[in-house]
Amino acid sequence: MSELFSNVAQNAVFVLEFLGIIVAMFIIAVLLEKAAQKKRGVKEPVFGTRKMAMVGMFSAVAVILMLFEFPLPFAPVFYKLDFSELPILIGTFAFGPAAGVMMEFIKILLKLFIKGTSTAFVGDLANFLVGCSFILPASVVYAFGKTKKSAIFACITGSVVMTIFGTALNAVYLLPTFAELYGMPLDALLAMGSEVNPLVKSDDIVSFVMACVAPLNIIKGVSVSVITLLVYKPLSPIIKSGIHK
Repeated sequence: MSELFSNVAQNAVFVLEFLGIIVAMFIIAVLLEKAAQKKRGVKEPVFGTRKMAMVGMFSAVAVILMLFEFPLPFAPVFYKLDFSELPILIGTFAFGPAAGVMMEFIKILLKLFIKGTSTAFVGDLANFLVGCSFILPASVVYAFGKTKKSAIFACITGSVVMTIFGTALNAVYLLPTFAELYGMPLDALLAMGSEVNPLVKSDDIVSFVMACVAPLNIIKGVSVSVITLLVYKPLSPIIKSGIHK
């Protein structure tokens, strides 16, 4: 715990920027949720006591799943697959976009208290942003029309946005930042990709993210979406039981 607070003190400016991004994402989610409610002709509180309790529960499940990471044969060891977005997407379909952003934030917060940060919060910000790039578009599409077809379109939209955004974020920000953070040439990181994936050129960051990062996001988006589509409807009455009481 002391190490976490020490990291916060050492990276105070970045942490404040991180919090600012979280607040901005939450405000955007609330506005979009209100717009969706207005279109559907309903008026529901963004948060209630039971809804907050369910948000906390889904966030706890998400952080547990986040601790179980799986390496992939086509990417370097520092890229791993986890399914922490599964409970968050299910919870977001049930409770709306604002709840989804809140669950992403609580997941990262719990992870920091459990494991701390080894990337001066850079990796944690990336995880939050990439997670939101998946669940926010998906939940907004579903919030405007809660049908089976809209759920399928929502999952496709979220997966596509996450793949594009996550791939671009790695190329433009994450990989250069990690190289600087660990005091190693960017080419060294790219070389790690070329060692495990023949499609990666050791001096080309675009080939790295296209061959390593994009497939990872596609696999995650598709697998989480398929499971959500299979289990959400049966679980929905249980999840939302008494939520508006």
